[in-house]
Amino acid sequence: MDKNTNDPLTIGNKIFHSRLLTGTGKYPTVETMQESLLNSGSEMVTVAVRRVQSGQAGHQGLLEAIDWSKFWMLPNTAGCTNSEEAIRVARLGRELAKLAGQEDNNFVKLEVIPKNNHLLPDPIGTLAAAEQLVKEKFIVLPYINCDPILAKRLEEVGCATVMPLGSPIGSAQGIRNEANIALIIENANVPVVVDAGIGVPSDAALALEMGASAVLINSAIALAQKPSEMAKAMAYAVEAGRKAFLAGRLIESPTASPSSPVQGIIN
Repeated sequence: MDKNTNDPLTIGNKIFHSRLLTGTGKYPTVETMQESLLNSGSEMVTVAVRRVQSGQAGHQGLLEAIDWSKFWMLPNTAGCTNSEEAIRVARLGRELAKLAGQEDNNFVKLEVIPKNNHLLPDPIGTLAAAEQLVKEKFIVLPYINCDPILAKRLEEVGCATVMPLGSPIGSAQGIRNEANIALIIENANVPVVVDAGIGVPSDAALALEMGASAVLINSAIALAQKPSEMAKAMAYAVEAGRKAFLAGRLIESPTASPSSPVQGIIN
């Protein structure tokens, strides 16, 4: 996948040329994951620290299965139900990145999710954990509900991005909070990464067309009938959405407007 070196994405102290972040969970095989990651053109992939450490199904040998000279690791705190757990797992994630040879990697995708029935992030716990992790020099990418006020507060405490959900994790419902995401984008001075709920490439394209800086996609790729092909489709969609945003869309109008000039018509 072509990468636009003239339109880089900067998060913390790193520059990326792909605006598609990908996950490593739920793939049917390690080989399918490897092929999908390559087809996605992604440069940053998430790793669930707790699941790798516990050797949960689908996570055994994950560190060895990925060429970490090609991908930047984004350790995440999935499975943490409160801020204290998330802070502890973030510290473990930093050590995990070092084991992968990324000595200077202080990135963490911060997730604080108290209940499994809806998988919605805890705003209070997320903010508390973010404040502490920023103090510890982490580059924090917090996963949040579509709350513009919380997004701004997280930016003010020093988070490197904000990551509002498009719709519930794994739901494939697409972007159901378009108005709030638009407000977050409008008021943010850090990259906005739409995370969760993306189901098809048009969802990803829409996020970028709105002005989001990037998207993070896992389930829609990993659980597709042909994951490696869906990864490629998502990459094209992200690229198209970004180009459309930079080009500037035609403003919607309540009335029709002729595409041909009306002057000089022969009578």
